[in-house]
Amino acid sequence: MDPSVENNTKVVRRSKEEKKVLRKQIKASHTLLKHEGISTTSQPTKSLVVANGGLGNGVGREELLAVLKEMGELETLVMPPHKPYAFLTYRSEESARKANVHLNGQKLQCGENSVTLYLSYVDSVTCEEEASVPLPKGLALVEDFVSPEEEALLLAAVDWSHTNDDVTAQKALKHRRVKHYGFEFRYDNNNVDKDKPLPAGLPEECQPVLQRCVKNGHMEIMPDQLTVNQYEAGQGIPPHVDTHSAFEDTILSLSLGAKTVMEFRHPDGRVVHVLLPGRSLLVMKGESRYLWTHGITPRKFDMVPACNPQCSADATSDTGTHSNLTLSKRGTRTSFTFRKIRHEPCHCVFPSACDSQGAPSVPSTSPPSPPSLPCCHADAARLEEEYVHRVYDAIASHFSSTRHSPWPRVCHFLSSLPPGSVLADVGCGNGKYLGVNPELTAVGCDRSSALIQICAERGFQAFVSDALSVPLRTATCDACISIAVIHHFSTQERRLVAVRELVRLLKPGGRALIYVWAFEQEYKQQKSKYLKDYNKEHPGNRNPNNSISDDSQGSDGNKSIHTNRHFEDDSKTHTENYRPVDNIPDVSKVADGKLSLHTNRTAFNTRDLLVPWHLKRGGGGRGEGESGEGGKKDKRKEKSKKFSDNSCPNSLNSNQDPDSSSGFDINTTLGSRLDTTDCKSKPSPSGDTTQASSCGLKSEPESSPAPVFHRYYHVFQQGELEQLCVQVAGVKVQSSYHDQGNWCVILEKD
Repeated sequence: MDPSVENNTKVVRRSKEEKKVLRKQIKASHTLLKHEGISTTSQPTKSLVVANGGLGNGVGREELLAVLKEMGELETLVMPPHKPYAFLTYRSEESARKANVHLNGQKLQCGENSVTLYLSYVDSVTCEEEASVPLPKGLALVEDFVSPEEEALLLAAVDWSHTNDDVTAQKALKHRRVKHYGFEFRYDNNNVDKDKPLPAGLPEECQPVLQRCVKNGHMEIMPDQLTVNQYEAGQGIPPHVDTHSAFEDTILSLSLGAKTVMEFRHPDGRVVHVLLPGRSLLVMKGESRYLWTHGITPRKFDMVPACNPQCSADATSDTGTHSNLTLSKRGTRTSFTFRKIRHEPCHCVFPSACDSQGAPSVPSTSPPSPPSLPCCHADAARLEEEYVHRVYDAIASHFSSTRHSPWPRVCHFLSSLPPGSVLADVGCGNGKYLGVNPELTAVGCDRSSALIQICAERGFQAFVSDALSVPLRTATCDACISIAVIHHFSTQERRLVAVRELVRLLKPGGRALIYVWAFEQEYKQQKSKYLKDYNKEHPGNRNPNNSISDDSQGSDGNKSIHTNRHFEDDSKTHTENYRPVDNIPDVSKVADGKLSLHTNRTAFNTRDLLVPWHLKRGGGGRGEGESGEGGKKDKRKEKSKKFSDNSCPNSLNSNQDPDSSSGFDINTTLGSRLDTTDCKSKPSPSGDTTQASSCGLKSEPESSPAPVFHRYYHVFQQGELEQLCVQVAGVKVQSSYHDQGNWCVILEKD
């Protein structure tokens, strides 16, 4: 080939590449404006926005600073929490021009995560001061409490080589390994055997540290029980409150090795994320010890405050609201948790969480004393926290293993959406509907961080959020689905808010599909699969009131049942199916205002009830929940959506690890909307105290009995769902139908 022709060819190819980068840069700018309200400008300024250069898609501050500083001296770098973009200001406009020319379209390698940067000019960068979030009452963090030499001595004192050690009761749990000194903490009953101390007391190496704790007033008396937990990167511990009857007030947790972020959650929904540096001492007293759950979400990266913040925002211990954040890769962390055994009943002022005063400390195979129906917003939040949120985090793995077959009619709805439509699955569970139609831009959210972690492992875009307040911009979705979610809200008002939130997300003309569990499990003389499976499993027993061991139920949701029937047309129009609420018989009356305990696979007697879930170890086995799809294997291979250069994984606070190729999502435009800063996330394993909360999250040895969890449901009567939806302004019920024991509606926004 003639050299001049070859040179011309190279010029043409380079020009095409430049045009491609320019197109993507413009598209990124449009995305920022449409979904974040960020206006870019074509006129050069000292300030730039970097699409794809955010914490939300796995870019750390250090990696981004390294390439930005090559272009000139920086004044500020602002990386908003959970967002897939960052803002920066150079000292000179010339440096900003250089960055815009040389960094646009360039790939940035962040560990195993590769992203392509797209830069645009902005008029200015605002660094807003953020309100400092106070620590829970009674919680204190003392940094550098032990020296590096003391840290080395303490770590060396723990001998992990003995696997069956009766002296220190060493155990290898699913998500960490643990060793007890003084007294063994038993995971079968979340307590200690106070009459059987272990042969070996606390290690001698701990004595100087404990004496300093007493001298400095962190603890009044010397502890006599120690639990050592060792966490590898990616491991955590479920949210829990240390059993009141087992231990006295003060609990000390010494963090050695790598740092981590611990999540504290109040029953009213308040969440505080606390960074625990290596060699720090966490002191829990009073309210923080007795009432707040604490846990560590299993993930490989944490968002933590940057060491050298370049913005004047006040530092805060709550990493969830900090603007000067970076990514911190987790390493091996060992915690020493010191406690004093309690020998008298606890008389604290927090009876709702105190097992000495009637609150459960561990799930039992015998039914619990049912709680009362909520009479106010606070009661409802507490009920849902204990009987919905904590339960799904505890059963997530087992639950997900039984939810693999999407429902045909939900699939039909998703398949009917035009290519390129934006879909929000509110209450997405393990994400099984997110990949049904690959031509959609789908994003999911769920209150359970454990289920969101499963979504992330499957390659779906999902984040932790409460269905009552989804952090997506108004009128951004072409369609929404809410499958088996709204029946978990315990008051009419909260169910109405959930429907309003779905409608808020829809664009005009957008549609929403809602499924809720039906009171009428027999409809048109046809029993639902939920009832039918009782007779399959008990062919010689036709009495539906007898107890059964299998708990599969009939409502899908993230939680879904599989049905082989095709689309029989049992749907009706709104006017045909709707009945005024006055004509709906009230079956919700329960004795003494208490919720009833339901017997699985039997007809419902009341509308508000607790439904058992028998946890099977290992996460496998028959589904025990709403579905009834149970042990059937999905014959279709699950499609795992891989993040490409134009996909943006959600924030790391939603338990994702930035270990896949990801980008700003200029094609799907979703990443820029995923603001989880203020969302309420389900409690996820926490603390170093290795035991369960009052709802029964726990780790058990293989020999202990399988725990039973109870979930709250409000089952809907015919016409009730439509009556709920027509109270929302600006939307109409397009159709409604009964599908395998569920009432379903399709809404259309005006």
